[in-house]
Amino acid sequence: MFISEAYAQAAGAEPSMMTQLMPFVLIFIVFYFLLIRPQQKRAKEHKLMVEGLKRGDKVITSGGIVAKVSKVVNDNEVEVEIARDVKVKVIRSTISQVMDKTEPANDDKK
Repeated sequence: MFISEAYAQAAGAEPSMMTQLMPFVLIFIVFYFLLIRPQQKRAKEHKLMVEGLKRGDKVITSGGIVAKVSKVVNDNEVEVEIARDVKVKVIRSTISQVMDKTEPANDDKK
């Protein structure tokens, strides 16, 4: 008496496939804008920074070593000076930050 009989809804009222997938699509969109896109942007900025390294730049490696670029060996390696007369070759991608960029020398002397 307290429980009424449950009546089935009409056959056409079941949720469509699109309605069921909508939450997953929304979650993917949120992940893209909050996680994937910013990470891609940071990776692109890091790649540009590493490609722009030149002699005299003061850098920090991913291991926390502060060094000065003494020579660009090739596309993958850079020779850095970590102390007076102590030079080490490092992989470009391990450089995490450029602290001081060197300015190109001016040819104008007044």
